[in-house]
Amino acid sequence: MEFVRRHIEAQVLSLGAIALGQIDFTRPAGDPGLFGPQAACWRVHGDFTCMMIGGISALLMQALHPLALAGVWDHSNFRQDLIGRLRRTGQFISGTTFAARQDADWLIDKVRKVHLKVVGTAPDGRPYAASDPALLTWVHVAEVSSFLAAHLRYARDPLKGVDQDRYYAEVALIAERLGAEQVPRSREEIAAYLEEIRPQLLCDQRSLEILQILRHAPAPSAMAVPVGRLLLNAGIDLLPDWAQHMFGQRIGPLRGTLIHAAVHSLAPTLRWAVRGGAYHLAHRRLGLTPR
Repeated sequence: MEFVRRHIEAQVLSLGAIALGQIDFTRPAGDPGLFGPQAACWRVHGDFTCMMIGGISALLMQALHPLALAGVWDHSNFRQDLIGRLRRTGQFISGTTFAARQDADWLIDKVRKVHLKVVGTAPDGRPYAASDPALLTWVHVAEVSSFLAAHLRYARDPLKGVDQDRYYAEVALIAERLGAEQVPRSREEIAAYLEEIRPQLLCDQRSLEILQILRHAPAPSAMAVPVGRLLLNAGIDLLPDWAQHMFGQRIGPLRGTLIHAAVHSLAPTLRWAVRGGAYHLAHRRLGLTPR
């Protein structure tokens, strides 16, 4: 069984920050990082299954904003290297959550510098800049609202109401350090923001191509192909109804129930197998046992 566990773990970790090898989450000993183990974001960001589903949903949400999509389309090689993009995004999220403070600060500074170079003109003629505070707020909200939605649907012990607001308040600090402004910090503010921004969103041919890229994403092994398909469907199912409608991907109640059941069957195996992720290594750095 240990061989099976290690095989599954290796495939899971190959998709995330650990595979890049740039951060040692076990050092320096005792460093709590930006938040520490009692933070709500440690609980939300610590489960691979939830974060993969939330990440897929977040990527699709972001693809509905023409300016955000233009920046990724023009300045990223994600269409040729989707796994690399996943690793880099995972590194930023896990690093700012679980790494020591110096590493988290390094990641934030690195991304800020990258954003300064991402400028251009969208297909509709509007200029865009990845450092635009409003655009940074959209990308942030699309991500963290998706992460929390996945956590609430699939986590073993999901956050209760006030702690959900605490999660949004914590992660807002990262967005603000990147340059975002007027960042929502509670469930109520997130809901109001999403309602306000909906008229700016559009599902065009590029948005649909993002979905197709995800559908044909490479898998670490043949065994992982059905798992990837399930996680993609769960990510689509996690989208708000209006976003599903925009993509033409409405998932009905029966199919949704089947997806939920399949994910809840899969998640315990992944949790059993993965013992060397950033969440686990950060606990080791602090001399603690993961939940």
